[in-house]
Amino acid sequence: MSEALAADVIDAAIVVTAALCLLCGYRVIRGPTVPDRVVALDAIATNVVAIAVLFALKTDRGLFVTVSLVLAIIGFLSTVTVAKYVTEGDIITRRE
Repeated sequence: MSEALAADVIDAAIVVTAALCLLCGYRVIRGPTVPDRVVALDAIATNVVAIAVLFALKTDRGLFVTVSLVLAIIGFLSTVTVAKYVTEGDIITRRE
């Protein structure tokens, strides 16, 4: 009985996390400012990582945990890069 309850909880968590992704998608589209959009994109990346981990729990496959780690690293790097671009206007600075 506890396995069925855990499966139901994981399914509900996947649905809630997917709904949160949709709400963040609305914030990405509507803005109103660029930092709001950056934070919403970061939240989407975090939610996708959570969905991958939940799916790994549901299917008992460790591969999705590895995929979620890679997605988390890519999400972090992209957020830092976009934040640097928003604040400084340039990603790579060259010395002269």
